[in-house]
Amino acid sequence: MSEQPAPGGTARRAVLIAGGVGAVSAVTGCTVYGGQPAAPAPPPPAADPSQAGEQSAGTPLAGTEEVPVGGGLINEEHSVVITQPVAGEFRAFSSACTHQGCPVTEIDDDVIVCRCHDSRFSIEDGSVVQAAQGSGLTPETQDPLAEVGIVVDGDTIALPA
Repeated sequence: MSEQPAPGGTARRAVLIAGGVGAVSAVTGCTVYGGQPAAPAPPPPAADPSQAGEQSAGTPLAGTEEVPVGGGLINEEHSVVITQPVAGEFRAFSSACTHQGCPVTEIDDDVIVCRCHDSRFSIEDGSVVQAAQGSGLTPETQDPLAEVGIVVDGDTIALPA
């Protein structure tokens, strides 16, 4: 005599099997193979000044007329230094000195100056022109100012939206 499954038993078994297969698929779908964790997404790149008009403007930082050619200004509220190395070319950098994080305080003779230890940075690319005095650092070993992406929209310089 053969045993007959209880009414609905086959359907219940099929649901349980399908559910188990689905759970295993979901778990293995999240497995990273090769023992290496997935790499985090890279940070967004800084804005290319030649592409500045292609992004939408967000938080206003300054008017273009406020930034002198061959100089710049410091926006303390947003911790950004905005420079204009040549007419119509705007750059922006973090205003935190890379020596000990002091805020840069002025732009003098086409360099960005941190008076904490007299570090000096280029208005063109944020590179170190003079390393922090007494730090043992050189222009090659002190990090440049971090570039900040900006958007120039008409006569307004802003952070990207």
